This record gives sequence, structure tokens and C-alpha cells, in this order.
Amino acid sequence: MMCTLLRHSVPERDEFDIHLGLLDEESSDNTPPSWVRVHRLDCRFSTARSIAAVRRLYADLQPDVSLSFLTRANIAAVLSARTPCVISARSHTSHHLSKGLRGALTRTVVRTIYPRAAKIIAVSNGVERDLRDNFGLPQEKLISIPNPVDVEEIRRQAAETLPVSIDGPFILSAGRLVSVKNFPMLLRAFAVAGEGRKLVIAGEGEARSSLEALARELGIADRVVFPGFVSNPYPLMAAAEMFILSSDSEGYPNALIEAMAVGRPVIATNCDSGPSQILAGQPRASVHGLTYAEYGILTPVGDMAAMVTAMRALADPNKRIEYGKKGRERAESFSAASIKDRYWNVLRAAMDATPAQRR
Repeated sequence: MMCTLLRHSVPERDEFDIHLGLLDEESSDNTPPSWVRVHRLDCRFSTARSIAAVRRLYADLQPDVSLSFLTRANIAAVLSARTPCVISARSHTSHHLSKGLRGALTRTVVRTIYPRAAKIIAVSNGVERDLRDNFGLPQEKLISIPNPVDVEEIRRQAAETLPVSIDGPFILSAGRLVSVKNFPMLLRAFAVAGEGRKLVIAGEGEARSSLEALARELGIADRVVFPGFVSNPYPLMAAAEMFILSSDSEGYPNALIEAMAVGRPVIATNCDSGPSQILAGQPRASVHGLTYAEYGILTPVGDMAAMVTAMRALADPNKRIEYGKKGRERAESFSAASIKDRYWNVLRAAMDATPAQRR
């Protein structure tokens, strides 16, 4: 998301010198524009090292304003900045905190440190509500801005060769193979309503072996494909009959909009947070039960029977065409060009605020 924002920030080069600080040395398929100066800090995933390294970077660069993504970077930025600092919450914080002492400590840190930022950008209305209601963050510091989606680039990459050869029609899901994505529920629903298709679950994670075992137990192992991490999933999205998001929780489901951008009909659980905002244009709390929303189908979290019904509904090719067309149009409203402007407006407003307003 940061690289997408930067790629579309060429007009801002006349206004700002733009630097990118990366906390850790890790490989990535995302490359920032060549005109952005990148600082690799090698913090080795340590919060203490991150704070120290970011403090040194800020002292060296003396930025007029900064923007950070993710909890560790946000903490380091707020504790290091002497000028306006804008931070971004990228996930539903309550659902993603670990249990026990570490989770309690992180919760306390969010409550006490985040309010010191000039502004807190949440990626969805649900994330914004979570920070306000469960962490006591002041509403005046919060703003919701969805992730930017590079629709044209996604469609260009979707025209490339399929990274995995799939024989016959298939359903696609994608994400880290972890419990919060609830792929077991999807596998069980597919076992009932797959009806001649295959299911492709793209991604890697610690749950892979248990998911493969469940597919064997359900008797569908020959129809379920686990291709692992796919650097360019868009040809798969474009070729799939439908895309399904089965998560118990999301910060903001980028893959859902990406599938819509290539004209795929989508089914999503009505989880915290994002799907109801994207597909129905409404808060999660106002959407109940199995819902044929304007831009896709919403099912209750963890409800296998509702997922089966939704999958069977999209077996109708006319309904797939209808939802695919509407979803493609909806994806345009999340274009990177318009979202980029909203981020830069927040940064400029933070710079213009007086010190008293910032604190």
C-alpha cells in the first residue's frame, strides 16, 4: 500500500523531498519508485531497536511531517518525531493483539502513545470504531481512508500468464494460511457446494498442513489446490469463476477489491472490518444474515450453511456476470489517484496545525 501511494505521488515531488524508512531487512515483491530515497534500518523485528533506529533517522532527516504504517512503526514514529506525525492502523487492532502479557502491553501502548500523533488514519470505518470504542482514542484524531487500489496496474498484470495451471472451472480464495482467515469453514462449504469446480487457496502459513489434512478428510483433496504464495495472483483472479473471502476478521480486505477490479463476483463474510463497507456501502452492524448486497454477497462470520447458499447462488452464470460488472465499477471508487490525494491532504493539514492543536 505504501508503494502504491508513492507511485501515484509524482505531483507531490515538487512540494516535498520524500524518503521511505523500512524497519527490517526482508525481501519484498513491492518496489518503491526509483526517485524515493530508501533507508533500510535492519531493526530485526525488535520494537526497542525500531525506536532507536527511527529516532536516529528522524534526527538525521528532520522531516516536516511523517507517515507510518503498522503498530511497531507507529510506536517508533510517535516516540521519535518532533514534528507532526501521522500514523495508520492497518488492521482491526482488537482482533490482532496477542493474548496474555504481550497483548495487554501492546493495548496499553496503543491507548497511551497513539493519541500523541497528529492524526490516526484507519483503513476502514470498522477499524476507526475499534480504536475509538475499545482503546479510547479521541474521535477528533481519527479519520478513515480506504486502501488505494491500483486498478489499471492490477488489470495489466491480470493479462499475464496463469502462474498455476488449473484444469477446469475454479473458485479462488487467497490470504495467509492462518486461523483468522477461516479456510476450514470454506473447505467444508466447498465440500457441499463445489459441484464440479476446483478450489484454489493461494497463500502460505502455519495452517497449511492442517488444511491439506482437512481436505483429505472431506474427500476433496483432488479438487483443492494450494499453490503457496503467488507473487502475481491477478491472472488467477481474472480466470476464477468467483472470489471468496472467508475471514473471521480483516483490517481491510485488499484482495476483495482486487478481485472486483478484474470483474470477478465476490462472496465475503461480514467480518470486522471492511466487507460490508465495500459490498453494501453500510456499517457492519446494519447488515444481518445472508445478504445479497449491491456489489457482492455477504454471509455471517463462520456460517457454513450461508456460505453454501451463497456459492450455489453464484453457480448461476447470469448472476456472476451481474455481480462481476457491478464489482468492477465499484472498484474504481478506490482508485489509487483519489485515495492518494486524501492521504496528502491529511499530511498537509497536520503540518498546518499549531503545536497546541497537534497535542
